[in-house]
Amino acid sequence: MTALWLASVIWALSFGLIGHFLGDLPPVWLGWVRLGLGALMFLPWAKRIPVRLAGRLLGLGAVQFGLMYWAYLASFRHATSHEVALFTATTPLLVAALSDMAGRRMRPRNLAAALLAVAAGGLVVWHRGRISAPLFGFGLVQVSNLCFALGQLGYRRIRAGMPRELTDRDVFFWLQAGGWAVLTPPVLPVVLRTMPAPSPAQWGLVVYLGIVATGGGFFLWNHGARKVDVGRLAVMNNLKIPLGALISLLVFREEPRLFALTLGGVLLAAALVLAWRRERIRI
Repeated sequence: MTALWLASVIWALSFGLIGHFLGDLPPVWLGWVRLGLGALMFLPWAKRIPVRLAGRLLGLGAVQFGLMYWAYLASFRHATSHEVALFTATTPLLVAALSDMAGRRMRPRNLAAALLAVAAGGLVVWHRGRISAPLFGFGLVQVSNLCFALGQLGYRRIRAGMPRELTDRDVFFWLQAGGWAVLTPPVLPVVLRTMPAPSPAQWGLVVYLGIVATGGGFFLWNHGARKVDVGRLAVMNNLKIPLGALISLLVFREEPRLFALTLGGVLLAAALVLAWRRERIRI
């Protein structure tokens, strides 16, 4: 659980940094650079592995990181930032449902905990007013959520079949490289048409996000994802939402919504309690 908590805190801070200091940079370029830096971070530890395993990891990274980022970034052309944040709250339900489908066994307790987590995340980011995003925008965010859910569950399965001498650090380069490769074609027109010119301070934040938030954050998340049961993993997918709201309040002095934040935190805690199991983790 510690790795999942650390990743959630890192990502929660990242939301504010991007919104306040990097909003003028092309989103697809920012995602591409971040994944490239994340891949370079793990390159020194990359070990030679069988071609088939490398292909599976590249494909998994292409889905979990590359396609996820592509759909997520594209959704901002069809929905506001608050709508995108609201739509991402469904990820816990996708994790629980996909796990049940893969195991051909329904676990009502996990689904109930995931629904509580969805309610908690939605409550924190909900702003009164009519949702104006078209169905296509909502669908793009759900594609992003689905890719991330498939990636973390797929990593649990692939990692369980690897030789014991291989660690998460030894193979994580391949996942980051797969994600980076997917974003390369859509970023080329942006780079060729008008090369982004970040300020020195923005470059510092981009490097931080690439190494810490993307490289370290995704590594911590996938490492932690295989250490807990699916119920808690599903719920933890929405921890970054109340943490992000709390950091925005304390660090960036945004408008407080204390009641929604408090109630959302209580619901998320209840979801974790409901999902808690003492049984042996099965991957």
